[in-house]
Amino acid sequence: MADRLAKRVLLIGWDAADWKVITPLLDAGKMPALEFFINHGVMGNLATLRPILSPMLWNSIATGKYPDKHGIWGFTEPDPHSGGVRLVTSTSRKVKAIWNILTQKGFKTHQVGWFASHPAEPIHGISVSDHFQVATGPVNEPWPMAAGTVHPESLAETFAKLRMHPGEVTADMLLPFIPRLNEIDLEKDKRPNIAAKNLAETAGIHNAATWILENQEWDFLAAYYIGIDHFSHGFANFHPPKLEGVPDEMFELYREVLEGAYRFHDLLLARLLELAGPETTFILMSDHGFHSDHLRPRAIPKEPAGPAIQHRPTGVFAMMGPGIRQDQRIYGARLLDITPTILTLFGLPVGEDMDGKVLLQVFEEPPAVEKISSWEEVPGPCGMHPEDMRVDAETSKAVLDQFIALGYVEAPDENKQKAVAVSLREQKYNLGRVYLYSRRAVQAIPLLKEIAEGNPEEKRYAVHLALSYSQCGRHKEARAVLESLTSAREDQRALADWLRGEFHFAEDNPEAALEALGRAEQLDPLLPDLHIRIGQTHFRKRRIAEAERAFLKALAADPDSPLAHMWMARVSLQQKRNREAAEEALTAVGLEHDLPIGHFCLGIALARLRHFQRAIQAFETALSLAPRFELAHRWLLRLHSLPGGDRKRARQHAAWLAEFGRDDRKAAKARTS
Repeated sequence: MADRLAKRVLLIGWDAADWKVITPLLDAGKMPALEFFINHGVMGNLATLRPILSPMLWNSIATGKYPDKHGIWGFTEPDPHSGGVRLVTSTSRKVKAIWNILTQKGFKTHQVGWFASHPAEPIHGISVSDHFQVATGPVNEPWPMAAGTVHPESLAETFAKLRMHPGEVTADMLLPFIPRLNEIDLEKDKRPNIAAKNLAETAGIHNAATWILENQEWDFLAAYYIGIDHFSHGFANFHPPKLEGVPDEMFELYREVLEGAYRFHDLLLARLLELAGPETTFILMSDHGFHSDHLRPRAIPKEPAGPAIQHRPTGVFAMMGPGIRQDQRIYGARLLDITPTILTLFGLPVGEDMDGKVLLQVFEEPPAVEKISSWEEVPGPCGMHPEDMRVDAETSKAVLDQFIALGYVEAPDENKQKAVAVSLREQKYNLGRVYLYSRRAVQAIPLLKEIAEGNPEEKRYAVHLALSYSQCGRHKEARAVLESLTSAREDQRALADWLRGEFHFAEDNPEAALEALGRAEQLDPLLPDLHIRIGQTHFRKRRIAEAERAFLKALAADPDSPLAHMWMARVSLQQKRNREAAEEALTAVGLEHDLPIGHFCLGIALARLRHFQRAIQAFETALSLAPRFELAHRWLLRLHSLPGGDRKRARQHAAWLAEFGRDDRKAAKARTS
């Protein structure tokens, strides 16, 4: 076992937290606890997975594995006991979470409110399930806590008293969120009730987490706060800047709610920092972001999990503690990396079957990473339930109703068999998208083909089937699927035309590509990646001015698009605007570190500016991400061959290039034989 690097670890999850909202609040001094955190630690973007659905994401965070491995593929699943459907549960997860692994190694381990954690698992510590904070009746009636909400059961009564009912939220408590509350007719406008519910549930989770910190020994605590996500779904459309179509009166009444939610979470963070103490290693993160600007969707699709369209694919990450770098920005973090990093903090090996990596860049002195084939093969009690454990039906229904109200889940059909069929279909759809977006489209195709052919009226299945065929190079089959999308929703037709443009682009038919891409742009002008493809098409034909206009449109749609900045760097290089190219490339790799061409463009710009050592570093970074990047090898050969260069490194790059050439000739000979 490696050296233990952290005395204690506190993992704080803020569902849907987004730097786009946070950064202006930090600049205004309105989130002092988080500002302290960042100044004494590292921060950066956190790349999410797709589909961007919280139950799948938070269990990938807790396991370091893609959803196809951990087994949670949506919000609901068939209930083997009732014959209907239920919310996914802790028994839905097929592999060990971080608290199970730490339990197995004897660490005092606690978790509070994690998504899909009911019934609470019997870990070596306290487990508080995600049913804990949800009120199941009016404030003036008994509010029993379901069996299985808290482990150990002997603490159930203690924790029941820590909950806060929405009916206990007073007008004074809501004023920081809704300063003009007294102007609202509460009989007609129920939005303040939504705010009160979110506030009460967030307070309940926080009460449970702080009770543990104050009263229990602990090595690890994971506390999950869903409040920002729920506040965002309810009030992000009222957040400045004013969204077109929002009435002025409503905007003025609710414009401060989302800011209030973030500032409230900052107050809670301050208390966690105080209780845990300076010897603790803290990780603060979100599973995804949330659109709060001009990219907010104009409408929510009427489909299961439709509100996920409001989610942004970039979450937040911050980390602070002994041995962690201070006041630094880090790049390239993914939510799959959280569990491997925590294991390393505790001196434990990382499972080779985990899909994440250790975030070595956060450490002042990067540790050696030990490996184990799989933690699933380690025998002994780990605190996981047997699969057949039954979930309390009444409490499960209360939580299910909450997600139905948010729009994540369709109300189950009275016909149980039909409800089960819908749940299974959505699980297959989500699993298919996991395969597609993790570059395993060959596994996505049979799943998506089955549900697309069985449900031709649901065009979203056909869209993703076409994308899967396209990823596999099966363009003829993709085109056939696209023909079925003429009656699809506007956004789906836009995607179909976009795909047609992709096929023409692959066939080096730029005029046909631009025609199809132009139709897609007319249908949905706020798709930054569409403008990027239009720009690439012009760039391929050396129409640099037209390409630049398209990339600028992409940046107008999303100023944080790493690909748009990367292509602007390439345009600037073409026009010999080397300083601009360097700035654009730096921005691109800052937003998405794992971007080899971004580092390559940065290297060219720096070499032209005669910053040779920095250029070498940029090209080396590109090669660390793409070892067979021949142009990067050629640039490094050239730079190391300059006077004062490293002749040994020059010979190495020359040897690699010669080896690549031999491999290419062998491959060409094999194709023609």
